[in-house]
Amino acid sequence: MATTLSLTKVRADLYKIVDSVLETGTPVEIERRGKKVRIVPVRAASKLDNLVKRPGTIVGDPEEVVHMDWSGEWTEKRKKKKRR
Repeated sequence: MATTLSLTKVRADLYKIVDSVLETGTPVEIERRGKKVRIVPVRAASKLDNLVKRPGTIVGDPEEVVHMDWSGEWTEKRKKKKRR
């Protein structure tokens, strides 16, 4: 649950409040004239987040790929005719 503080309290202890949010992960809400804003820690980005989705990728056991029917994917490469 987020703690709600007045803007005056935040102004006085901003660095302590930010340090507390970073250490505990508990968000802090700041209220001013009936409206609220929230200070929340941002989760560290994972290296896996940088991976690009590849919809054509086969996920599963590599041994199963051997037994798949690839005839719909395969096309014969045509040889170019030599010019005389």
